[in-house]
Amino acid sequence: MENISSSTTHLLLLLLALLFTFHHLQTIIRVECSNLNYTKYRQVSSLRLERIQRHLDKINKPPVLTIESEDGDLIDCVHKRNQPALDHPLLKNHKIQKKPSMMPKEMTMNINVESINEKNSKNGGAWQMWHQNGTRCPKGTVPVRRSTVHDVLRAKSLYDYGKKQRRSPLLNRHSEPPEVVSSNGHEHAIAFTKAGEEVYGAKATINVWDPMIEVVNEFSISQIWILSGSFDGSDLNSIEAGWQVSPELYGDSRPRLFTYWTSDAYQATGCYNLLCSGFVQTTSKIAIGASISPLSSYNAKQYDITILIWKDPTIGNWWMRFSDNTLVGYWPAELFTHLADRATMVEWGGEVVNSRANGQHTSTQMGSGHFADDGFGKASYFRNLEVVDTDNSLTSASNILTLAENKNCYNIKSFYNNKWGTHFYYGGPGNNPRCK
Repeated sequence: MENISSSTTHLLLLLLALLFTFHHLQTIIRVECSNLNYTKYRQVSSLRLERIQRHLDKINKPPVLTIESEDGDLIDCVHKRNQPALDHPLLKNHKIQKKPSMMPKEMTMNINVESINEKNSKNGGAWQMWHQNGTRCPKGTVPVRRSTVHDVLRAKSLYDYGKKQRRSPLLNRHSEPPEVVSSNGHEHAIAFTKAGEEVYGAKATINVWDPMIEVVNEFSISQIWILSGSFDGSDLNSIEAGWQVSPELYGDSRPRLFTYWTSDAYQATGCYNLLCSGFVQTTSKIAIGASISPLSSYNAKQYDITILIWKDPTIGNWWMRFSDNTLVGYWPAELFTHLADRATMVEWGGEVVNSRANGQHTSTQMGSGHFADDGFGKASYFRNLEVVDTDNSLTSASNILTLAENKNCYNIKSFYNNKWGTHFYYGGPGNNPRCK
């Protein structure tokens, strides 16, 4: 009897081991297939995995509730006092500002184009994909997109995860915007204010598309930059927000709402979204880094988002408002040196990475993938460009300059009318017979 019992136990253990191995293989296959175009499966040392997991444990805070989005995202509803921002050493005793002391004095005209917020107020549609689940984050929490091991493995390193590449310096920063560098693979089509002006915020309405990205480490961004500091040094301060498609960062090709900040020219400080401490989120409605829905279609209905960033004239924090007057949160003044005082330049427009992976210009698209000349319904646009002046008033951005490094690949054309104020069309397909 003892021998039968022993052999039975041995057989059961063997079956359990086989089941575990089979389940483990299934997990690996499932992970590989779901990230087929973006995450190459490779062996990772247990030491590296431990380091990654420790980092993820820092930024993925314990949720009160988790919402599974249709696009595969996990949105964690985190108590606002536990959010990643407050891990920053400069924010150790930071008291969360519930709302700005005052809003900028508005001047935006009435618009007859259907914005995402207008559609939603009429039809109950979604701003972001995760809203379609029907579940909302409870009051007192903030929605945070959960980061995974695969997200980190797509980055060059754990240190690089969630960070922008550092820009090379330009020799002449007086007439050209500091973000624009044509020698490091980043190409732009942007409008910008003259350097040296006193600016306390900016606003624009941007239509949202899903541009094609050629290779995993390239991206396509449409955004606002708020800038100050030494443009040829290492102390450039930048606050950024808009939409982006970045397979390396997110593991897919969906356009997503993003934020960014740096106080040292992208060297060591700052990151995308909430992937490091800094940005303080106050809303329970919007998840930074989550995909935007619905999207614009060629020669069909256009959907846009409105982003306003401004400096609270009393407290000094830089607030962000999204589309339907939702206050998303703020960048605390403590994070910055020059922006603790004011901005000296604003930029609006598109940026792509041209890695020349196959020896020729990338076919990664900017905006809709169509040139500015194609106009409404075909090309991407920024409309109602405004800046916040010293009086905390929104005024139309007049006398803007425009720049595109390679007009045969991506271009920009600016205009003015009574409905759209200062506006421009921009973008392009990248690689084509004229784009070298």
